[in-house]
Amino acid sequence: MDSLLFLSARRLVAHRPLPTVPAQLYPVLFQAAFLDGRPLVLQDLVAQWPFPVLNFQQIVGRRELLRDHPSKLCIQSVILAVVEQLRQDLEEAGHDSSQCRLRVLDMTGLRDDAAGRAPEGMSIWSSTVALAKACVEVSKHQRELQKRGSRSHKGRSGTMAAPRFVDIHADLFVNGTSYGILWDALQAGNAGPLRLKCREFQAEELCLAGIVSLLKSLDPSGVRRVDLRFNNLGLGGLSLVLPHLSRFLDLRSLRLPYSNVDVRRPTPESVLGIRCLARELGKLQSLRELNLGSSRLSGNLRHILCKLKAPLESLELAFCSLLPTDFAFLSQSFHAPALKRLDLSGHDFSQALLQPLQHLLEETSASLLHLDLMECRLTDSHLDALLASLRHCSCLRSLGLYGNSFSTAGLKDLLLKTMVLPDLRLVVYPIPVDCYKPGLDPGWILEEQLDRECLGAVSTELSRMLESFGRVDVIWTSNPYGHGALDYFSL
Repeated sequence: MDSLLFLSARRLVAHRPLPTVPAQLYPVLFQAAFLDGRPLVLQDLVAQWPFPVLNFQQIVGRRELLRDHPSKLCIQSVILAVVEQLRQDLEEAGHDSSQCRLRVLDMTGLRDDAAGRAPEGMSIWSSTVALAKACVEVSKHQRELQKRGSRSHKGRSGTMAAPRFVDIHADLFVNGTSYGILWDALQAGNAGPLRLKCREFQAEELCLAGIVSLLKSLDPSGVRRVDLRFNNLGLGGLSLVLPHLSRFLDLRSLRLPYSNVDVRRPTPESVLGIRCLARELGKLQSLRELNLGSSRLSGNLRHILCKLKAPLESLELAFCSLLPTDFAFLSQSFHAPALKRLDLSGHDFSQALLQPLQHLLEETSASLLHLDLMECRLTDSHLDALLASLRHCSCLRSLGLYGNSFSTAGLKDLLLKTMVLPDLRLVVYPIPVDCYKPGLDPGWILEEQLDRECLGAVSTELSRMLESFGRVDVIWTSNPYGHGALDYFSL
C-alpha cells in the first residue's frame, strides 16, 4: 500500500512546473515521477538535485518496480538532464550559479529489458550506448569551449575554472556494434566532466584486441564482475585476457562461458595454457564466483583451480565434460564446504558419475543453497540415490532438474521426499516422460508432441500436494526461464 507521502508526491508531479519544495522531498518526487513516466519532471528534479548522489535503485525501489513501469524515456531524460547541467557548467565556468549538487549518478542494478515484459524498457546494452554517447558529447563540448578561448569562459583569475565532475556508476554491456562508442567514452572520461565507472562489465562477441582494449580503459575501482561470453577466445585468448584482470582488486565474479576451451586431449600448448590460466586466477584474491560453462575440462579441474587462495562460493561447470577425478578433487578441496551455488548441468549422472556426485553433495551439504542438474540423463531409477544426498542439503533453496527423464510418479516421490528441506522455495522439474505421446525417442521429443492436458493435470496434482503439506510457499514449475537468472550477488 502506498504511503500518504508517496500519494501526495504523485499528485504533485502530475503538474509542471513543480513548486519550490524542501530538499528532503526530492527523492520521493523522483520516485513518483519515474514510476508514473514523467520524463520532463525528472529533468527538472535533476537540474536542481540538492544531494551529491542520485542512486536509482535506492530511490525508485525494488527491481519489480523498475521492471513493471516504462523506463526508457525516464532513464534517457535523467541522462540528458545531467548532460545539460554539465554543458551549462562549462559555459558558465567560474560562476557557481547552478543549483544542482549532483556528483554521482548511480545507475547500477537496472534490469535488462531486452527480452522483458515492458516494451518501453531499456536494455543494459541500450543504456550503455546512451551513457557512452553522453560522455562523448560532454567531452566534445568541453574541447570546443577550450578551443574558443573566450574570456567569458574564464574564471575571475583569468584561467579556465576547473569543471564540475559527475561520475556515472553503471553496469556495462558491449558487443561489436557498440564497441567504438564505449571505447571513445572511456577515453573521454579520463579528462572529461562526465566519467563512466563500471561495476559489472559484460562483453559478447568481441575480438581479443577489443576486449583487452576495453579492460585496460576501465577504471579498476569498483569493478566486481567481468563476464566474457561467446567471444571464441579459446585457451590461448584467455591466457592473454586474464593478466589484465588483476588490477580489479574488488573482482568477485568471473564468468567465462562459451569461450571455446577444449583441453580433453592434452598438448604441450594446452598444458602451458592451463598453467597460465591457473596462475592468473590465483592473482584474483577477491574471486568468489567462477563460470567455466561449456568448456571441455576433462580431468583438468584440479590444475585450473589449484592456485586460488580463497574458496569459491559459486561454481558453474555446466557441460564441462568432467570426469570422476574432477569430482574427487572438488569434493576434497576447500571449495566444497564453502559452495553456495553449484551448476553441474549437462553431465551424464546415469552411470559412473552418480556416486562422485553423491559424495560431492555430501561435502557441500552444509552450505549449498542452489543446485542445477539440468539435462543430466537422470531417471526414476536414480532418484533414491540422488535424494539420499539431497536430503542432507538442509539449506537448499532452489533445485533445477529440467531436461531429465522422470515420470509423474517419480516427480511425486521427489516432492514428498524434499518436503524435509525447510528453505526450499523453487524446483524446476522436467516435463514427465508420460506427458509426451508414446513411442517417441526421448532424445528427439518435440514441443508439438507434448500432451498439454496431461502436463496441466500433473501441475495441478503437484500444487495440491504442496497445499496438503502446507508448503504453498514452494514453487514447482516446468518452465526453466520463468523465474529469472540467479545472481551470485543475491545469495
